[in-house]
Amino acid sequence: MRKPLHPDGPEFSTFAIGLWRLHEWNMSVDHCIEFIEQCIELGCTTFDHADIYGDYGNEALFGEALKKRPDLREKMELTTKCGICLTTGNRPGHSIQHYNTTGSYIRNSVERSLQQLNTDYLDLLLIHRPDPLMDASEMADTFLQLIDEGKINHVGVSNFTPSQYNLLQSRLDLPLVTNQVECSLLHTDPLFDGTFDQAQMLKFSPMIWSPFAGGRFFHEESPRAQRVRHLSHELSIKYSASLEQICLAWLLMLPCNPLPVLGTGKIDRIERASKAPAIELERQDWYRLLEASRGHGVA
Repeated sequence: MRKPLHPDGPEFSTFAIGLWRLHEWNMSVDHCIEFIEQCIELGCTTFDHADIYGDYGNEALFGEALKKRPDLREKMELTTKCGICLTTGNRPGHSIQHYNTTGSYIRNSVERSLQQLNTDYLDLLLIHRPDPLMDASEMADTFLQLIDEGKINHVGVSNFTPSQYNLLQSRLDLPLVTNQVECSLLHTDPLFDGTFDQAQMLKFSPMIWSPFAGGRFFHEESPRAQRVRHLSHELSIKYSASLEQICLAWLLMLPCNPLPVLGTGKIDRIERASKAPAIELERQDWYRLLEASRGHGVA
């Protein structure tokens, strides 16, 4: 299954594959190629990167697979992010973690990502986090230049508030096609802070990072996590589904039509996730999960 991120945006797979932990999966180039092929076969054709992932190294790991199998590029969509500057031995000039969204920095980041990924274009570029020093006009001009040069096809943001999104959008004649934000049964803020209201209003699908709360859904012993996990287990029996599928089915019921990013290198988990859209939770079960998460019912 596929979905348009925006009426004037790209068409992505129902789920994206997040490469944040690619360096921890210990994949050889051939293993990475096999992983990519299996994801594509399951309908997960969108791969989500960021320049900083793997201490600035994960794009290159993925790019080695595309270098060996360039035919795979036309079968996928590539997203990456930029703007966060980490303090690391790979960036000795960074004395403090900070953000940089200047035009020159964005351009350099894009060109480096293209080189690392062994591709000549990105389907989508996201600004990773809002920058208090963001010059919206300068950023918009840089986006337009990179699009005109064929280096990126679409632009969006990540972790932006509605007002920050609106500021940048006000400087652009083309749409910001998504806002990638955190949301899960253990983090429901976007349902109530205007983020998902804005997505519906502007008709874009938000991308969702950490749909399982970074694994906390499965292991955390907080009262909130235990409530959610207990009810999810009950519902997994009712719907003949896995816990992951219940989590994803809950997210997919949101009318903003979100696109979850799956940060796993395990094909069996991706295969289970790919079946989640077939699960239709009853409305009252959806609200039971919300109540378990928040610790109280609606008014």
